[in-house]
Formats: sequence, C-alpha cells, structure tokens
Amino acid sequence: MARKEKSRQGLIYRSFRAYLRFVHERFFYRKVYCTGKENIPSDGVPVLIVSNHQNCLNDPLGVIFTFKDRKPSVLTRADVFAVHSVIHILLRKMGLLPAYRLNFEGEESLGKNKEIFYVSEKELISGRTILMYPEGGHQDKRWLGDFSLGYTKMAFEAAELDDFRTEIFILPSCNHYSDYFDIQKDMLIKFGMPVSIKPYYELYKSKPRTAQRRVNAIVREQIASMMLNITDLDNYRAIDFLRNTYGRKYAKEHGYRADYLPDKLLSDRTFFEALDDAKSKDEAFVQQIYDDALRLEDELGKLNIREEQFDCIHGWGMIAVAVVAQLILLPLWLFTLWPNIIVYRAPELVTRRMNDKMFRNSFLFGMSVLITMPLLYILSFVLVWMCVNVAVAVIYVLLLPYMGIFAWYYWKSVVRTLQDIRFRCVAGGSDVAGTPDAFDTKRGTVKGIGKINELRVLRTMIYERLNKILK
Repeated sequence: MARKEKSRQGLIYRSFRAYLRFVHERFFYRKVYCTGKENIPSDGVPVLIVSNHQNCLNDPLGVIFTFKDRKPSVLTRADVFAVHSVIHILLRKMGLLPAYRLNFEGEESLGKNKEIFYVSEKELISGRTILMYPEGGHQDKRWLGDFSLGYTKMAFEAAELDDFRTEIFILPSCNHYSDYFDIQKDMLIKFGMPVSIKPYYELYKSKPRTAQRRVNAIVREQIASMMLNITDLDNYRAIDFLRNTYGRKYAKEHGYRADYLPDKLLSDRTFFEALDDAKSKDEAFVQQIYDDALRLEDELGKLNIREEQFDCIHGWGMIAVAVVAQLILLPLWLFTLWPNIIVYRAPELVTRRMNDKMFRNSFLFGMSVLITMPLLYILSFVLVWMCVNVAVAVIYVLLLPYMGIFAWYYWKSVVRTLQDIRFRCVAGGSDVAGTPDAFDTKRGTVKGIGKINELRVLRTMIYERLNKILK
C-alpha cells in the first residue's frame, strides 16, 4: 500500500466542520454510532467509500464527521447545491461536489460530470478519499436500490491515469437511523472490509464492463449484508411497523439491546429474515399478520395513541403527577422557546411544500445550522448584552442549544401525557383485556368491550402468531 498525498484540513475547514459536527452530534442527533473504523485504510491510501443512501445530506455528513485527519470529497446530488448560492459555496468548502443525474437534472447537464469525475479521479489517485452513493438518489425506505457502475468506472479510470501502478480500494459503508424525520434520534455509520480493485486491473484492460460488474457485485453484496434491507416492498409498511413494535420484544428475547442502535439493527435484520423465511413456507399465514398489522397501525393512528401503551398503562395517579410537573416547568419551557422555536420550526414553512420527504430532515439541519441558529443566536447575544452585560450574554448563548433540547423533550412529554389521557378515556377506565377467543374474525370486532380492548385483542393475536412462526 503506497502512501501518497494526505488530505489535510485547513483551519477554516476544521473550524466550520467542528461547528457542524457539534450541532449534528450533540443536538440534532441524540447519539451517533460508528462501527468498523478499524477497516478504514490509512490516510494517504486511495479510498473510494461507497454507501447506501437514505437521508440526503445527513448521510455524507455522518461519514465526514468520522474522520479527524482527512478531508474526503463527496459526490452528492446536484439539486442540493441549487438551493442557494451561499449554501453552494459552503457545501463546496466542506468537500461536497455536485453529481448530475439523467432522471433529475436532464441529459444536457450530464456533460458537467466529466469535469467533476476527472477532478475526483485525480484526487483519488493522489491518495485522497472520495465518497459516492451509487444508487443515484436516496431511498425513502430501508432497502438497497440498484447500483450504477459510475463509481467502479471512476475507480478504474483513476488507476488508468497512473498506468495501473497504484492500488485503489473501495470501502463499503452503510448508514442507519432510528428515525428519519425527527431530531434527537440515533444514527449509525458502519464500515465494511475494503475491496482492492488491483486484482481486476488486467481484466479491466480487456473487458472493462465485466471487471466493473464483478467489483460492483462484491461491494453491493457487502453493503446489503451490513444494512437493514427490507426487500419485500409490497409489505414494507407492515414490516416496518412490526419491527418497531414486536421487534423490541424480539430483540430482548434474542439477547440484543433494543435501545442500542447497532444491536437493534442486527436484531431487525434477523427479524426480517425470519419473517421472509416464514412467508416462503406459508405465505397466506404471514400475509394475514401483515394485513392485521396495518389495520392495527391505522386504528392507533386514528386514536392518536402509541402501541407501547398496551404494555405500560399509566394510571390516573401517574398522569396527575406528570401534569403537575409539566405545569411547574411551564414557565421555564416558555422561557426556552426563544429563539429555539424559530430555529426548529422555521424550516417547516419550506419543507411542508417539499414532495421529497427524505429531504426534509436534511433541510432542517442545513437551514438551522447555516442560517437560523447563527442569526438568532447572535441577535440574542446582542440583546442580552445590551440589557445586562457581556458575561451574561455569553453564558446565555452557550446555554441556548441545551435550552432547545429541554424545550423539545418537554413538548414530547406533554404529547405523551395527552396520549395517556386519551388512552384512559377511550379505554373507559378499564384495564381488563379482551381475549383472543372473543375476537370476531368476520366482523373484525370484539363484542362487549371498548375500542382499546378491541385493539388489544388484535395486537395479542398478532403477537401470538409471530411467536408461533419465530420460535
């Protein structure tokens, strides 16, 4: 492995990156995990990182923040750069490069890729790190789409620039999220084993497409084996609901930590594989589980209650304690709303009109960290300085992000309390559960008991069926 030019970070880059990472990993996400870092080749070794793509801008940022000693270049969708000229400049400073796609930017824009790819190939052969997403766009589900061979073409063409004397590695990677659309959730970046394309140099010289396909098959298979790849797209919503509900029980019973994202990912993969295997043996039985799961999810949504409330029913006493605590903390919550409510809510005025829901979370982070937080925090600093003094202003601004987190969790607790009240009211104050024998499969109802108990019975039936096939 010949070490070449290291991708050093300048002072401006390090400072801006440190600011973004601080907000990203301390406030936007609750916890960011990274596994497989020991598989990353040394700085100075040509590395092309290839990953699945599910959360727009947050995907490359998660990888960029993994590195302390290098500045990777990232090829990302070109329309991100078109949001605003200032954002375009900042993204380029962070090492992001626009990649133009036929289905999005049109055929006339593809010519711009030649220059971008040539620059990237020169960087790669010089020992830099490049990050690409071969699916060509982010997915809106936890599954792996088809790969374009553009990344293998870049890797081999980079080697060709140096007359195939330099060994180039492709590093498979994947990302995973506990939730796509909310803040204070968990994020996971995983790195697999690096794949050297040097053994395919001779094949590439005579059959370039064959060499690219073989490398692509190895890389894609490794990424698919690391991530949650729900291939049954027809039943995706039901499977996703089940892994977030019954899946927590499944994780604990199989020795996984349900609240530790790397473990939950492994558990979810095993859970889906078991479901898919059961479906291949008895499709009608498993399909009935999926249909019932969708019905349960829809009914819970109509009632605006959580599935987990069936296992943890708060009594009126606990609800009263929660309400009193929230009333006591109400003045503090109102104090923490400025300017955090604008920071977190202002981007929604734009994201509401976005057709691409997977872009919303990235836009929230981007707009907050680049526009609303700097402007409003500086304004707050000036106002407090003018009204009190500079020392108090500094302390106040340093506490603002933490006050924002408090405000967020306070509001979530209020929502959960309202759901608990609604659950008790709809249940009619009764904790008596119906039994599976009382369920009318033809009408889909339970005679003589309330709606909550009806859903409890449906849930019990789903769980018992899952227990039967997932022994």
